[in-house]
Amino acid sequence: MDASRSDVLILGGGVIGLACAYYLLKSGTTVRVLEQGTPGCGSSHGNCGTITPSHAAPLAMPGMLGVGLRSMLRADAPLYINPRLDGPRLRWLLGFARRCNWRDFERAAHARSAILQRSRSLLTTLVKEEGLDCEFGEEGELYVYRTPRALQADERHHAQVLDRLGVQVHRWRGDEVEAREPALKPGVAGGLFHPGDARLRPDRYAAELAQRVLALGGAIESGARIDQFGLQHGRVDHVRTTRGVFRGERVVMALGAWSPLAGELLGLRLPMQPGKGYSITYTRPSLAPRHALVLREAAVCVTTWETGYRLGSTMEFSGYAEGLNRTRLDALRRGAAAGLHEPEGPQMLEEWWGWRPMSVDEVPIIGPSTRWSNLMFATAHGMLGVSMSAATGEMIAALVRGDTPSIDPSPYAPARFGA
Repeated sequence: MDASRSDVLILGGGVIGLACAYYLLKSGTTVRVLEQGTPGCGSSHGNCGTITPSHAAPLAMPGMLGVGLRSMLRADAPLYINPRLDGPRLRWLLGFARRCNWRDFERAAHARSAILQRSRSLLTTLVKEEGLDCEFGEEGELYVYRTPRALQADERHHAQVLDRLGVQVHRWRGDEVEAREPALKPGVAGGLFHPGDARLRPDRYAAELAQRVLALGGAIESGARIDQFGLQHGRVDHVRTTRGVFRGERVVMALGAWSPLAGELLGLRLPMQPGKGYSITYTRPSLAPRHALVLREAAVCVTTWETGYRLGSTMEFSGYAEGLNRTRLDALRRGAAAGLHEPEGPQMLEEWWGWRPMSVDEVPIIGPSTRWSNLMFATAHGMLGVSMSAATGEMIAALVRGDTPSIDPSPYAPARFGA
């Protein structure tokens, strides 16, 4: 057999690509992963590592367009849209604006919730059965509010959505929140606690998945940037990279925010944009939060692990502009300082940015291409790649085998975008 050929060739070695590789290997399929950097080096590395069935609701809802337009005037806004003219981004924003209605909101919320809940249950099994050393904890996640107005708004647009979806959410008074979470400064108006949420250290999760893929006989090619696709008879015949030419009976695109760029080489227009996120990682403060937190007014996520502590979040639409934006990092620090006794750890370890793969309808793109007969997609997970990774891998493995997936795959099908 040709050493460069495998049953499935996976493009992208982040948590999605690695999870697909793991579940395919467990089903007896030979797998090779092509990664332009090293496994888990993209958005899989520096995100907040929360596993969040609570994040079923999409951003797009009535009124959100106005929030986005106003954010163009504030470079430190939690949601920031760079005002520079950019054709693909403008098309994406117009598509996003069309979906700021309750019908599309409900459709996206149900699709996101199904894959989030399935993935959450799979992750517990995966971490325990494989013994993944990734600081997995099931303490839940707490949304913290300092103004009654913000709390009431989320009670309507967040908690009630979760109630309808069957996702547990507990309403806590301000004094209850302060009693349960001593790391918070006084003055809390209330909290929404999500007992089903969890957390892990995402860089360790990616590294552990990569080890399991290799142990199961899979191959990972690091430094393999895609240069060209060889296309024949309606299928992807081969993939030319900086590490050589590779072939697979099936090809899975799990390239995250790079998917639209690769899609162009295949004559596909994927309606996705990179949503830039930031984080700052510290050594653990002495008064560290007991739960993963979302400080809602500041839109800052706070995650504590045994070996560290991270502030993260924010959403910036600036196309493929690289590099740290100091204004955004300062906003994270300010937001944490407003809510926490010890907002920063003793030692700063890393300032980080990464591109989240945002689909125009905020639902991942998973399943077979309608254009290329042996191509499948596993991309566009937005801010929820870690949360959705296990269920995405399970679904891809089932579709490759020709089995019926555990959840209905139709809401995620690339066919909705003609891809």
